[in-house]
Amino acid sequence: MATADDVRRLALSLPHVVEIDSDGFDFRVANRGFVWSYPEREPGKSRVIRTDVAVLYVGDEAEKQALLLGEPDLFFTTPGYDGLPLVMLRLPIVDVARLTELVTDAWRMRAPSEIESELG
Repeated sequence: MATADDVRRLALSLPHVVEIDSDGFDFRVANRGFVWSYPEREPGKSRVIRTDVAVLYVGDEAEKQALLLGEPDLFFTTPGYDGLPLVMLRLPIVDVARLTELVTDAWRMRAPSEIESELG
């Protein structure tokens, strides 16, 4: 089981990551978001920041679909994210090892090559 604190610890362990002030968590590298808390919107209600769900950058539609179809218990999307290379991850059911892989992959896809090389 992973938490928002795990996301924060993992994201901040990566080179050149900045946390943006928010009601949940929001991490950027080179001013590009790679993981943040899910801003859930329901018709007729105010937006709710869900820190039990992480939005992850996944690179492209093929990767997004592979995750959604391959592990529907972990990943989901909503119509507001159609056409965007983003998935939502249910933190309470992902282990920290898998979360580490996902956050690091998202960071790698958003970091410029000169920064990415610092990770090794």
